[in-house]
Amino acid sequence: MNETHQPNELPCDSADMPNAPISRRALLVGGAGAAAVGVAGLAAGIAVGVHEVPAAPSSVSSRQRFANKVVMITGATSGIGRAAAIAFAREGARVTFCGRREALGAEVERSIRGNGGTARYFRADVRLEANMKEFADFTVTQFGRIDVALNNAGITLEKSLHEYSAGEWDDVLSTNLRGVFFAMKYQIPVMLAGNGGSIVVTSSSNAIATQRKRGAYAASKRALVALVQAAALEYGPHNIRVIAMLPGTTDTALVRRVAGMENVPDAAWHAARPSGPRATCLGSVAWQIPRRSPSSLWRSPPMSIRS
Repeated sequence: MNETHQPNELPCDSADMPNAPISRRALLVGGAGAAAVGVAGLAAGIAVGVHEVPAAPSSVSSRQRFANKVVMITGATSGIGRAAAIAFAREGARVTFCGRREALGAEVERSIRGNGGTARYFRADVRLEANMKEFADFTVTQFGRIDVALNNAGITLEKSLHEYSAGEWDDVLSTNLRGVFFAMKYQIPVMLAGNGGSIVVTSSSNAIATQRKRGAYAASKRALVALVQAAALEYGPHNIRVIAMLPGTTDTALVRRVAGMENVPDAAWHAARPSGPRATCLGSVAWQIPRRSPSSLWRSPPMSIRS
């Protein structure tokens, strides 16, 4: 499958294929390790399974930990990005989110608003700088500021390195790395004007240990860690925490699609998986939300590694 021709917003580690060893490591870089656990825990979202837009779970209770906070999310029409939008809204946040697939974006917005949450969908392509500026401006116009940004739109294309065309390589890097730069470029001035905030960037466990045919993907995700480290050092003194999360394999529609198991029953999917820990987004949300709050964003150690 060529993800370049049909790019997907991928707010999790989509390239962690189901036949790969599973890693549950999360590297939380650059200030606010506890914040990363709290915000990234929300970002971990809901298990998608074979459905592109599953129903929101009722098993995650709300404590309104992000009441009246403004959260801006890229790549949130499916997968963990969608789950994060739902979870943040359930916790009282006012959410703006973007993606290229308008029908799915509208459906996510309806779902959130139908359950009493506040969300606004904005169609945007992270590869286009003008779109990211417009998305940041839209967020400020709607809600006045940006407290939390979750930058996690991405794509994957798996093939031998010498078989990549220049266009395919550029598309993966433009989406996964350049897109995060564009988002941060326009989020940071808003946070500086608002005396702080938190930026979470979805990298991948492939940034630390990857596998064959993931050259472009792994390069982009490794580069994100360096970008986060540099930005954290630069903007930490200004009360802006910049954090990277490195998820392992997570059960999303795109992961199943890449594995060629998009329409198989859940029982067959789980039977085909190797033994060992598996990341389900719902489990992360259920574990994290009751334990964290936005107050931890500004009183955390510089780095936390969780296995």
